[in-house]
Amino acid sequence: MMAKRIAPALDRKLVVDAAFALLREEGIEALSMRRLAARLQVQAPALYWHFRDKNELLGLMTGAIYRQAQEEVGACADWREWLVEYGRALRRGMLRERDAARLFAIAPPAPQGEAAQAPAIAAPLTDLGLDQASALSARAAVISLALGWSTYEANGPMHHFLEGMLDLDRSFEAGLQALVRGFEPFTA
Repeated sequence: MMAKRIAPALDRKLVVDAAFALLREEGIEALSMRRLAARLQVQAPALYWHFRDKNELLGLMTGAIYRQAQEEVGACADWREWLVEYGRALRRGMLRERDAARLFAIAPPAPQGEAAQAPAIAAPLTDLGLDQASALSARAAVISLALGWSTYEANGPMHHFLEGMLDLDRSFEAGLQALVRGFEPFTA
């Protein structure tokens, strides 16, 4: 008699981790609730105890990449240094995950309200002296640069084309430094 394999108890972290594993192995096209459930050895409806829908899962996946990038930023002397370190960490995070740029393009924000999220998103920069509006604007600009750059890097033909003309790492760094250096906080 063959021993029956017991599926692990599901929780949100386990499901998100399994979704990242599926993304890495098979790409964004394969990331479905049905395939994820099969990977976890459960029926797809079991996932809906933990997530309203696939969009919520995708939002949590991008949130995990943002969070990891923020955790990689060490102590910084000022907000400009924090933004540069965050931009580097976010780009690394996007390059680590297969199809991350496409994931960011389709994932909705995490399910909390915008008003509740704004202070938390701005906090690392407001703690370093920026006002909330300036912090949100600066962070959005750095995220946009990292996302756009990682989109080019993830696109094989574009990556090859650009790599033939320039050093991708140095060019990203130059763009990030110029962006952050040129940013001015809002004034009343």
